[in-house]
Amino acid sequence: MTSAFASHRVQEGKVRFSTAGAFYRPKSRIARDLAILVAHLYRRDNGQLRIFDAMTGCGVRPLRYVLEAGADWVWANEGNPDLAEILELNLRSLPPERLHITYQNARTALQIAAQQRDGYDLIDIDNFGSPAAFIHPAIGATRLGGLLYITSTDGRSTGGRAPGSSLRIFGAYARSHPAVHEQGLRLLIGSAAQVAASVDLGIEPVFSLFTGQVHRAMVRLVKQPTLAPNTYGFIAYCHRCGYFQTVQWRQLGRIDCPDCSHSAAHPPVVSGPMWLGPLHDPLTVNAMGTLADQWGWIDQAKLLTIMAREADLPPYYYSLGAVGHFGNMDIPNRERLIAALQEQGYRAAMTHLDHQAVKTDAGFGDCVAIAKTCHP
Repeated sequence: MTSAFASHRVQEGKVRFSTAGAFYRPKSRIARDLAILVAHLYRRDNGQLRIFDAMTGCGVRPLRYVLEAGADWVWANEGNPDLAEILELNLRSLPPERLHITYQNARTALQIAAQQRDGYDLIDIDNFGSPAAFIHPAIGATRLGGLLYITSTDGRSTGGRAPGSSLRIFGAYARSHPAVHEQGLRLLIGSAAQVAASVDLGIEPVFSLFTGQVHRAMVRLVKQPTLAPNTYGFIAYCHRCGYFQTVQWRQLGRIDCPDCSHSAAHPPVVSGPMWLGPLHDPLTVNAMGTLADQWGWIDQAKLLTIMAREADLPPYYYSLGAVGHFGNMDIPNRERLIAALQEQGYRAAMTHLDHQAVKTDAGFGDCVAIAKTCHP
C-alpha cells in the first residue's frame, strides 16, 4: 500500500478502507448503517442477498454488505475509472467469486443489469442531485420483493425554492412550507411509485431517512401497483394560520383552509403529487431496532425507535417554532407538548425529520391551543 493510500485509512463498522482520491461522506454513515441492518434481515429471511452498488466510490458499501450483512455477491460499479486502483485495493479482501467490479456510467450499468433479467435483492443508488435517470432501470433490475435504496440531494427542488425543477425531476410542483424535509422524502418515494406503476408494479417504503442534506428511501418492489388516490396526492399549507391538510385528486379546484377566515382571499399553497402513505414499515423498522440493540448500535436503535413511532402519523409535522409563532408565545417544550396532546386523546410523537417539531393527528389550531395550556 502506498503512503498516500495509507494516510487516508478510515474505520467504519467492521471494515477499514482508504478514501484517497474517492468521495466519502462520514455523515452519511447512518444511511449505510440502516442499509446494513435491513440487508442482514433480508439475507436471514430469504436465504440470499445479491447486491448492486451503482455508485460505489471508495467501496465502503460492498465491503460492509459482504462482511456485515452477509451478501453472497456484489456488483460494485464506479463511473470514474481513475478510482480503479484505490477501489480494487480496498476490495481485495473480498473473495473474488463474490465480487464483480465495473467502471461504467451508473445508468448504463443498471440498464445492462435490467437487460440480463437477473434480478437483484438490493440495489443501492447513492447519487448526487436527482435520482430521476436511475429509477426506471433500477426497478427493471430489482427482483420482486427486492429492495431499492434511492437518494435525492436536491434540497432546492424538494424544499420549494425551485418548483420548476421539482416538476422536471419528480413530476410534482413543490412549494415552501415548514415541513419540507418530509416533503423531500415523499416526493422521492412518490416518484419511485409512479415509475413502478408505469410497468404495472408497486413499491412499499421500508424506511425513509433525512440526514440534514440528503433524503434516502429504502423501498420494496411489489407485484401490485401501490399508486392510488389515498397514497399519492397533495399537501396543502396555509401560510396565514399554519394549517396542514392532505388533498386527494378529486378535491383539486376546491381547496380551502377550514381553520382560516382568510381562505378565499389567500388560499392554501398546494404541493404534489407525492407519496401520502407511511414513510416506514413498522414491522421491519422494529426488527431493525432489535438487531441494532443486539449489535450494540445504541444510536441507531434510538433513531429506529423514533422512526417506528412516527411511521403512521399524518404526512407533515408541526415545527415548534411555528407553534410558538402562531400562538404568540415562546417555543414550547417538545416533550411537554407531546404529553399534553396524548392526554387529550391525540396521537403524537417526535420526528427524526426535525428535532424541533412534532408529528400528530391533531389539527394545527388544536395543537397551538394545547401548547398554550402546557406553556410555563
